[in-house]
Amino acid sequence: MFIFNIDEKKYKKIHFIGIGGISMSGLAEILNESGYSVSGSDANKSDLLTKLANDGIDIHIGHKKENIDGADLVIYTDAISLDNEELREAIKQKIDIVDRASFLGALMKNYKISMAISGTHGKTSTTSMVSEIIRNLPERPTILLGGKLDDINGNVLVGNREIMLTEACEYKANVLKYFPTTAVILNIDEDHLDYFDNMEHIVNTFKGYADNLQPGSTLILNIDDPYVRELQNRDNTTVVTFGVENDADYTAKNIKFCEDGYPEYDLYYKGSLIGKVILSVLGIHNIKNSLAAIACAHENNISFKDAIDGIHSYKGVHRRLEFKGMFGGAKVFDDYAHHPTEILASLHAIKRGCERNLYCIFQPHTFTRTKILLDSFSKSFSEADYTIITDIYAAREKDYGDIHSKTLVDAINQNKDKALYIETFRDIVKFLKDNLRPGDTVVTMGAGDVYKIGEMLLEEEK
Repeated sequence: MFIFNIDEKKYKKIHFIGIGGISMSGLAEILNESGYSVSGSDANKSDLLTKLANDGIDIHIGHKKENIDGADLVIYTDAISLDNEELREAIKQKIDIVDRASFLGALMKNYKISMAISGTHGKTSTTSMVSEIIRNLPERPTILLGGKLDDINGNVLVGNREIMLTEACEYKANVLKYFPTTAVILNIDEDHLDYFDNMEHIVNTFKGYADNLQPGSTLILNIDDPYVRELQNRDNTTVVTFGVENDADYTAKNIKFCEDGYPEYDLYYKGSLIGKVILSVLGIHNIKNSLAAIACAHENNISFKDAIDGIHSYKGVHRRLEFKGMFGGAKVFDDYAHHPTEILASLHAIKRGCERNLYCIFQPHTFTRTKILLDSFSKSFSEADYTIITDIYAAREKDYGDIHSKTLVDAINQNKDKALYIETFRDIVKFLKDNLRPGDTVVTMGAGDVYKIGEMLLEEEK
C-alpha cells in the first residue's frame, strides 16, 4: 500500500500524467500549495491547465519522456495506458509511481477528519453541498470536487490538516483504495460496465468499501436504495441512514415545490422535527442529496442550523442543471447526466419549470454504456417533448461499429417519443434556432463536450 506523509517532504518533485483531469488538477493544486515542486502533462490545452500554469505549476502539452525529468514521484490517471511514454520512462528509471486513486487514499490519511461521498449518481452535487456547509469553518477544510463550484473559485480549496472532503468514485473499484472517517453512499446503480461484469460485481465493490472502513468510522447510507440498504449491518462502524420513502435517522417529510420549481421539506432527525429546508437547486433527487449532505455535516459536529443554511445557499455546481442563459425567450440549461437514471431525474426537474416545449440535446457517453444500457436509455426521455441525439462521445473507447446514435433514436421512437439524430453541433444549433419559441426550454446533456452547443446557441443571440 502506498504511504504519503504530506509534511515529510520525502519527494522533491511530483509529476502528474494526465494533469488536466478534474481530480488530478485538484491534487496538483493541493501539493503545489503545500510547498512541493509540481509538474504535469496532458494531451490537450484547457482552462484548468491555464489556471495550473498561472499558479506556478510546470505544464506540458503532449506526453514525452523528457517531461518527467527531475521527478521522484509520478502520479497517473486511469485514462493513461501502460504504454504511455512518460509512464514507461518512469518505470525504466525506477521512479516511484502511483495511480491517482491510491494517491488520494494515502493523502486522505493526513487529515484528522476525512469525508468521502460515493455512489453511482450525485457525488459532485452532494460533495458541493457539503462544501457549501463547511467551507468557512475555522478549521479551514481542504475540499476536492469533481466539478467547478463558484463559491470556492473552482474544483479545489486548500486548507490545513483538520478536514478533507472529497468524492470517491467507484470506477475500476477505486473506492477500495479509500479509508475515510466518514463515508457516504448515495446509491448503487448499473454503470461503468466496461469495467464491472454485472450488478453483483458493483454491489460487492461497495460492500468491500464499507468493510474497509476503520473502527470508529461513520457510514452514512441511503435507506431508500435496496442495494445500499444491504450494507447496514456491520460491526465497529457507526451506521447512519437517510431517506424519504423509509424511516431513517435523517428524513424529509412534507415535500413541496415552489412556483419556480425549487423543493422544500421538513427535516426530521430520529423522529423529531428539526426545521424547514429550502433548496436553491432543482430536482427531487437533490432532496436526497441534501439529506446526505446534512447528515455528513451533522455527524461531524456541525449544527443543524449551519447545515440547513449551507444547503439553502448552495446554488449549484457547473454542469449540474446549470442555467446558461436565454435565447429568444427560451431558457438554456446544461447538465452532466449521462446515465438513464440521471437523465430521468434531470428532465423531471427541468420539466416542472417549463412553460412550453422541452428540448433535450443528448450526447451518449461511451459506446459500451450506450450499447449495454440501450433499453434503459430509450425510456429515459419521456419528459422531453423533443430529443436530439448527437454522435456518441467515445472518451476512452474505440468505435467497433456495433452501436450508433441512430440505434438509440430508433429505440426512443418505438416508445412514441420524438427523437432525431443530428450529426453536427452546427446543424443542431440551426435546428434550435428554427424551432425554439419563447417559453421553451432546451437542455444540453452528457459528460462530453455537448455543452458547446448551448454556448454556440447563446453566441448567436449576441
